[in-house]
Amino acid sequence: MASDPVHLAYPNESAGYREARNELLDAEIDLRRRIEHVAALRRALPPGGAPPQDYVFERTDAHGRPEQVKLSELFEDHPTIILYSFMYGPERDLPCNGCTHILDALDGTARHANQVLPLYIVARSPLVRLEAWGRVRGWRFFRFLSAEGNSYTSDYFGNTTGVSDAMRTERGYQPGENWDQPVFNVFTKRDGTVRHSWGTELVYVAEEPGQNHRAVDMVDPLWNLLDMTPEGRGTDWFPKVWYD
Repeated sequence: MASDPVHLAYPNESAGYREARNELLDAEIDLRRRIEHVAALRRALPPGGAPPQDYVFERTDAHGRPEQVKLSELFEDHPTIILYSFMYGPERDLPCNGCTHILDALDGTARHANQVLPLYIVARSPLVRLEAWGRVRGWRFFRFLSAEGNSYTSDYFGNTTGVSDAMRTERGYQPGENWDQPVFNVFTKRDGTVRHSWGTELVYVAEEPGQNHRAVDMVDPLWNLLDMTPEGRGTDWFPKVWYD
């Protein structure tokens, strides 16, 4: 019969603490397995649908000049790209504070991710506005795309205008009321054909009781950090764009 695994022992911990901690450790091991299982399911998805058009975005070229670029051209020599829909549409005076805190953290990650695949930050605001905000925040490694002149954001649910009438009714969205959403979309290019691979549909799934801010948790270090603590992420605090 296999013996119980050897575990850590922190200074002066009680037997009751260790029993509860070992039970939690078993749950953490199970969660680790489930995370990998979900990642495997994501990798095993069949090819998604081709985009309805080869969207034309605006970006800054290598010489700092604005240029038009098609979705199919964003891949460069990579088979996969990720686009994050940034909640900074032209109707907003300031970007979403939730998006801003995520991008504050992801800018450093982008330095490394861009070695593997291009990561783009896209919004409906003009390019100069997006890049100006990036300078204000001190972001150094993002590639911004303006979707000001195309329907990418609504087609791929970076705002609620593309949501079906049935979902609007189910979610209680009011007629004519729309807003942007924090959505990641992954696209692939195989044999010259661009296809959608995966998107963060959890953004549009109703939260269960006691859940908060979990739609893009997989890349959000803030909420995961707070989840390590006895207080957790709570329900009455949310990150701000600026602090005193």
